[in-house]
Amino acid sequence: FPLEEDDIIMMKTSFSFDASVWQLFWWTLSGASAYLLPSEWEKDPALMVKAIREEGVTIAHFIPAMLNSFLDQAEIEAPRSLKRVFAGGEPLAPHTAARFASLLPETSLVHGYGPTEATVDAAFYACNPELDKDRLRLPIGKPVPGARLYVLDPHLAVQPVGVAGELYIAGAGVARGYLNRPELTEERFLDDPFYPGERMYKTGDLARWLPDGQVEFLGRLDDQVKIRGYRIEPGEIEAVLRSIE
Repeated sequence: FPLEEDDIIMMKTSFSFDASVWQLFWWTLSGASAYLLPSEWEKDPALMVKAIREEGVTIAHFIPAMLNSFLDQAEIEAPRSLKRVFAGGEPLAPHTAARFASLLPETSLVHGYGPTEATVDAAFYACNPELDKDRLRLPIGKPVPGARLYVLDPHLAVQPVGVAGELYIAGAGVARGYLNRPELTEERFLDDPFYPGERMYKTGDLARWLPDGQVEFLGRLDDQVKIRGYRIEPGEIEAVLRSIE
């Protein structure tokens, strides 16, 4: 996704969240610009649309839940300066992508996928309204340069096209592990059986390869859910509730 010198990235993500990395640094590589959205404006779609229009923002990122609210406002005043929008942090619904295409037909929408352990995005899918209209789920796409995606069975054997398995991520973006949590690191960061000496990350996500070479996310293998992009472990909530008499 090359940037031009006249591109302006809207930075609205806290630097404690991994998705902020490309907003912080990407624009510097091409001589583009970054617009720092005022604090708290990221919670108000009307203020975000106002900022995009007035500042000429061309690149933005949204959690899909916020993207829906953003599109509500875009129906009132479409921000025409946008060239590309990235959506990630939780699954992007086909109906949201279709609505985006109808309201902002000149803006491309990219569905990104990648846990923090894989250093922001590990895969991407450029949405295509014509191809996506009959999909039940949008693909998470193909691996970004430097990343590898595996769909494996419980014995770490490769699953055939169309057969569900656990998604593993390998390549340059895989983290070293969890800070001060050696047991969890050992559980999740495994030796890569296909590239000796390298490691892969066990995502806990269920996925499958599609015939066109895209990967489709099918859900979690555990009870973890995403709410506005945040990982929520129901088991942790249950443990707290059970501690209360």
